[in-house]
Amino acid sequence: MPLQVAIGHSSLTGPRERNEDFCGVVTPEGQELENKGLVAALGDGLGGHKGGREAAEYTVRGLLCDYYATPDTWGVHRAIDKVVTALNRWLLSQSARDPELAGMATTLSAVVLRGRRYFTAHIGDSRIYLLRGGKLLRLTVDHLWDHPELKNVLSRAVGLDAHLLLDYAEGELEEGDRFVLLSDGVWGVLEEATLVEVLLDHPEPQRAAAALTSLALARGGEDNASAVVVEALALPPPNLRDSLEHNARLPLPPRLKAGQELDGLEIEAVIHDSRLTQLYRVRDKRSGQRLVLKTLRPEFDGDTEEISGLIMEEWRARRVVSPFFPQVVPADERSCLYFLMTWHEGATLQQMLDADHHFSVAEVVQHGIRLLKGVGSLHRLEIAHRDIKPANIHLGQDGRLRILDLGVAVSAGESNAVAGNPGTPSFMAPELLSGVPASVEHDLYAVGVTLYHLLTRKYPYGEIEPFQHPKFGEPVVPTRWRPEIPAWVENILLKAVALDPAQRFETAEEFLLALERGASRPVKPPQRAPLMVRNPLLTWKLVAAVSLTINLFLLMYLLR
Repeated sequence: MPLQVAIGHSSLTGPRERNEDFCGVVTPEGQELENKGLVAALGDGLGGHKGGREAAEYTVRGLLCDYYATPDTWGVHRAIDKVVTALNRWLLSQSARDPELAGMATTLSAVVLRGRRYFTAHIGDSRIYLLRGGKLLRLTVDHLWDHPELKNVLSRAVGLDAHLLLDYAEGELEEGDRFVLLSDGVWGVLEEATLVEVLLDHPEPQRAAAALTSLALARGGEDNASAVVVEALALPPPNLRDSLEHNARLPLPPRLKAGQELDGLEIEAVIHDSRLTQLYRVRDKRSGQRLVLKTLRPEFDGDTEEISGLIMEEWRARRVVSPFFPQVVPADERSCLYFLMTWHEGATLQQMLDADHHFSVAEVVQHGIRLLKGVGSLHRLEIAHRDIKPANIHLGQDGRLRILDLGVAVSAGESNAVAGNPGTPSFMAPELLSGVPASVEHDLYAVGVTLYHLLTRKYPYGEIEPFQHPKFGEPVVPTRWRPEIPAWVENILLKAVALDPAQRFETAEEFLLALERGASRPVKPPQRAPLMVRNPLLTWKLVAAVSLTINLFLLMYLLR
């Protein structure tokens, strides 16, 4: 059952000739309601300025529209902050461009109801109240100057300052909760006891909103009066996003050792201990199942960015239901922040290389087919892995190939949280080293380098160290290292790692089809890039040399 609400809103013009308030509500349905929630917002444009009404309307409309255009992977507060920051810049630009719009600014109070939680965002002196169990709770503070002569002057508003600072809060939502958004034309006239009385006397939100605004004007209000009332009638069952965001408030576990226990899990071994994360092999004492526990190092406790990254990794991993990935195992009774995945006996392809395993051409082709099926399933969810390499590809004793580590993966629309591009330089497309944002297409390049490396233990453009700025020429053909590689395999690998992105495979399915067809329908090798593209400096040196030679011959001819 989805979230069910009742909504009411009213905005009345007071003695002033112009109503500078603006309010709105968006009630999406289906997946959008589950992922983004319902949004109610109210803005009160600064009085005495020509653009007050325009600022309020533009800000509220912009928030209600652009919030739903932000990626689902963003948290509510992050999405609101990004949108309102952009709106703030636009208002400031209008004020700077037109002197008559100087001071064009507005308050903003917004409530988002998503799942079983509520979120608020606020700046200025409009207010948000919560009526719960007959008691009225004020959720916001007024941003006014603390000075007797400036007590009605805003210290913060959208459009007032280049440095925008909104107040954010959130909490658990309960059935029957009524959220009330009011402009100062209402709360400045009616006492809180009167607000409660009106809300209790009018159980329908629309009548309550209308009663609040009309009563404020009837009692001598000299400002515009606006009210939005949103009541939660029925709540949906807990969803994945809500439960994950709740887990973000859990502490990180201490450093664990073999033999210790955590939440009924016995630590058997430390699998991986990096600068940021820790992986343990654990055994569930109730079921006897072996699992992988992933968490952050204890010193990152309180680091909101890294904690958010771990939460998002679990969220993405839960979305990827595929035999080509370890599956997340529910862990509802967690005392610390971590998540569990299925454990599979076996080794990564890098571990096999380190153990001097010699991959045959047939093995590499079969691994490539299975790897591309897994990458394709990830790309259909619009997720880029961004770190495909042999160390992140696991071959289980059950014969299945699985792709590991979604720690630096990114969903469509997300901004890269890491400066530059995360990943391993030798497996990254040349353009990524120049700062081009990583996308799903770059995973295909990494697959090509991975297969090349499995066959040759070399890299098509040589090994690239971190912070190195290499110059790329033509890739070294794999038959230079292993002459027995068939021409059709070589052509596929060269196409996958072509210097020009336009010559590479466009999708995982296209790459997969080329491997499956094999020698029966071989792909053509990519065209060799012109010398001017491969080495501009050498090209100009040759031009200069030819020009000098011609000029010398001409000089000798003229001196005869």
